[in-house]
Amino acid sequence: MNLKISIIGAGYVGCGNALFLATHNDVSVMDIDERKVTDINNNILPISDPAGEALLKNGDLRINATNDLNLSIQGADFVILALPTNFNERTLQYDTSMLDKVAEDVLKLNPETFIVIKSTVNIGYTDGLQKKLNTNRVIFSPEFLREGHALEDNLEPSRIIIGSKEASGKKFAQLLVESSPKKDVEVLFMESRDAESVKLFSNTYLAMRVAFFNELDNFCLENQIDATNVIQGVSLDSRIGNYYNNPSFGFGGYCLPKDSKQLLQQFHDTPSHLIASIQDSNEQRKIFLAQKIIDLGVKNVGVYKLAMKAGSDNSRDSSVFGIINILIDAGINIFIFDDFLDEFTLPGATFINSLDNFIDKSDLIVTNRIDEKISIAKDKIFSRDIFSTDT
Repeated sequence: MNLKISIIGAGYVGCGNALFLATHNDVSVMDIDERKVTDINNNILPISDPAGEALLKNGDLRINATNDLNLSIQGADFVILALPTNFNERTLQYDTSMLDKVAEDVLKLNPETFIVIKSTVNIGYTDGLQKKLNTNRVIFSPEFLREGHALEDNLEPSRIIIGSKEASGKKFAQLLVESSPKKDVEVLFMESRDAESVKLFSNTYLAMRVAFFNELDNFCLENQIDATNVIQGVSLDSRIGNYYNNPSFGFGGYCLPKDSKQLLQQFHDTPSHLIASIQDSNEQRKIFLAQKIIDLGVKNVGVYKLAMKAGSDNSRDSSVFGIINILIDAGINIFIFDDFLDEFTLPGATFINSLDNFIDKSDLIVTNRIDEKISIAKDKIFSRDIFSTDT
């Protein structure tokens, strides 16, 4: 199958899908950020993804980028919307206004195309959008991508979920299967509300799992028990598995915080004690670790990298910010080093762009994940990174 695909949005989801699909199809990426457009057209990937960077740099993909929506979608068989849907803490819903506007514009400019929503949305959103636009040309198909591994997770998907039982949904599923070298991937067709629920429950389960192993680590820290031994012993049970079990400062990033919060709101009067406890557990983890740091009696604390995951440039909703704020309130001097950033402003903290200077000024270095660069200061490091993995 050789199709023209338009992808709106050049973030992790958009770029991951663009690279994946451009190996067998003609792909046009549209983004309003001129820098991202220029980078893609110069075979430079605007996200952090080593495998994707290498693939794009080779220049063998049928891919181009533009900031002209009309140009991008003309003749497109599918238009994939990979736009941000930030969680609104006031309304407790995703902000889907950008999706609404772009979907309407797309169908006006190219009424023969099919829109595939890859953004995370509220349960029932796709049905509502189809009614609003009086169309059956909108499909929801959730993505399950890890930051830094967007291309890999598209090429080797755990499953393909299609929120449609129409012929268009089956054609899109065929497109994904034919573009993947993993020919035995499970494909599930379901109603859009089911698919929207799959996305939220999947990420909420992962958030719960992170919280569980962090609470296990809290217990071990408090009772002088070796968390490494306990986690390994627990994880060797095949019903539990050896994944998402590396202690951290808490879950953060693009998906887990907002998706678990949004799912909780969908329960209304349905019992949800377990789901409701996940956010509180995550907050308590930050408080617990911050107090452990305060108890050490140091005055100058360095924070090495703000992102939640090694190799990621995303610090959105990073749990380390909660720890930083508690330490600042306790009168501790905070220094920040992050080589993904040229500068950074946080009241009460000082950004340092020299690693040597950062290490010298810090009595203690707090880092969610230990990499080779900071391991030279291992005698100063405070981290709960046991297995050096985020999966």
